[in-house]
Amino acid sequence: MTDLLRAAGAVVWRGEQSSPEVAVIHRPRYDDWTFPKGKLKPGEHVIAGGLREVREETGLTVLLGRALPPVHYMSSGRLKRVDYWVARVAGDDGFEPGEEVDELRWLPVAEARRLLTYEWDAGLLRALRAAPLDTVPLVLVRHGSAGSRSEWRGDDAARPLDTDGAAQAAALATALPAYRPEPLLSSPSARCVQTLEPYAAAVDAEIRIEPLLSEESQDPHKTPALVGNLAGPAAVCSHGKVLPGLIEALSGKDVHLRKGAFAVLHRAGGQVVSVERYPA
Repeated sequence: MTDLLRAAGAVVWRGEQSSPEVAVIHRPRYDDWTFPKGKLKPGEHVIAGGLREVREETGLTVLLGRALPPVHYMSSGRLKRVDYWVARVAGDDGFEPGEEVDELRWLPVAEARRLLTYEWDAGLLRALRAAPLDTVPLVLVRHGSAGSRSEWRGDDAARPLDTDGAAQAAALATALPAYRPEPLLSSPSARCVQTLEPYAAAVDAEIRIEPLLSEESQDPHKTPALVGNLAGPAAVCSHGKVLPGLIEALSGKDVHLRKGAFAVLHRAGGQVVSVERYPA
């Protein structure tokens, strides 16, 4: 639907998982209490938009956990979709009251539920407690667009990203800060390495080349073991013929990705508790 309004935000928590506090904001224009969110800019990735809106309204830099159910409602006669995530604080520049948001409160979940103006926000709180709050992300990326395999005359491993693929890699670099993955692993193919390069350059990280992520050298046992043993936040770039089997082996989910798209597997206690798929 081309007329759909898009926005993004987060339910930001701190403290202990068993008794967290959440950040609730007051907007004087509407005289309401809600969670930080706002409209996407043209061409902005939904994840990048969520990060930006939370930072602008609260002064908080956050890391995203699992996605919460999106909220839909009518706004000025148009359907609006707001994507939300569980988020935890990674940095705090300090809250500054302004025209859009004049107060921020950290409240226990029960108190926040009583204060919130909208029933859909109460629904977000119910979803917040339905699974672990503190999760470790594993981002699995399909390389960006790289022209036609049949029209490429050289070694296929050297086939580079095309213009669309370069734009997809640039968009990925705006979304990955939500997870701060390191290490970065890639198939040896140039198009995979190039898909991760904009983010790697932005954070001054190295890209580790892993033959087990290539189409030719993938192994149904060794490849999932390699990726599954990554302990912290990580990003892996591979191919359309590798990733579905890899994702299924790690999560039991049947997920297929278009070029430039990525899946996020959220892990807690050695288990995958959420699988999400995002466009480039």
